Amino acid sequence: MGRKTKIKDLLMGAIKDKASQSKAAILSTINTAASSTPQSSQSLHLALLRATTHDPFSPPPAKHLATLLSFGHSSRATASAAIEALMDRLQTTQNSSVALKCLIAVHHIVKYGSFILQDQLSVFPSTGGRNYLKLSNFRDNSSPISWDLSSWVRWYGQYVENLIITSRFLGFFLGSNSCLADRDRQEERISALMNSDLVRETESLVSLLEEICRRPDFSSLNGNRLVGEILGLVGQDQIAAMNEVSVRVKEFDERLSCMSFGDSVELLSSLKRSEDCKERLLTVSSAVKSDLVERFWGLMREMKGRVKKEKEKEKEGGKLVVMAVRRDSVGESARFDDRVLRSYDSVRFSSGRLKVSLESCP
Repeated sequence: MGRKTKIKDLLMGAIKDKASQSKAAILSTINTAASSTPQSSQSLHLALLRATTHDPFSPPPAKHLATLLSFGHSSRATASAAIEALMDRLQTTQNSSVALKCLIAVHHIVKYGSFILQDQLSVFPSTGGRNYLKLSNFRDNSSPISWDLSSWVRWYGQYVENLIITSRFLGFFLGSNSCLADRDRQEERISALMNSDLVRETESLVSLLEEICRRPDFSSLNGNRLVGEILGLVGQDQIAAMNEVSVRVKEFDERLSCMSFGDSVELLSSLKRSEDCKERLLTVSSAVKSDLVERFWGLMREMKGRVKKEKEKEKEGGKLVVMAVRRDSVGESARFDDRVLRSYDSVRFSSGRLKVSLESCP
């Protein structure tokens, strides 16, 4: 019975894909003959259909994802049209396989997309916010496997939203090729952050780790390559998030003596939340080596102990150093970076790697 259902799902999906792709191919041919524009809306539509088929067992082929990403190497208008078309398909489909493949395409834009394509994704929609992908109530009961995949659509949609929101806080796309290539500049940027901003970024990264922990059970989908693709992408993000948290925790290590009591409390809360993720993250992500995870939480435990000691000292009364720090604009795009919260307020702050102007020291 299960085999018959699988064959039926594959057959019905293939028929739908063939019909829609044939229609798009005909329209694209007609448009090419009538226009000199090489990448028309019809060719974009065809590329999108090929990357987001109804097959519930296989991930999007790499070549079709590459074709979709290639629309980011043209004009900003073309990149904008690609993002709008992708989001429209994601938000209008009622098929769980199509929705998951759209989310995988979005995830690939985050990791491998061009500057222009990532920029357009970062400002979609203009209001941002939670649940803007509108997938929290997604249900597809057309078949047993579609029903199982529906929970993955809801979780993966929330995860991708969280990933984009975290990237807005950081000022760059977490785990992207450009981020990895610009590691030295990112560390310099971190050393120039205000304490409050550094705490905020750490909290956002921990929230992303918590979202990974909410991954649905996939015992009924074991061996499903579509789900396997998602787990691989999220596993890479987990490593990137842990690395970013580690960099910030090491930066806090140089600032503990001059952190405010409030910032210390918030940091301690984030460290405790990260520890609560430990066991779950060890089970949900096979892509992350256990020794890496153990070293990460060893650092978290050590830092938590030091923060507690500094809090006790703070209660007894400490010296307030008020400093003004100038932050140069950084980020992959001015429009993207505007979403990163900034502050020029006086704070308790100290980092040996920064040049600061001392205003007062009671």
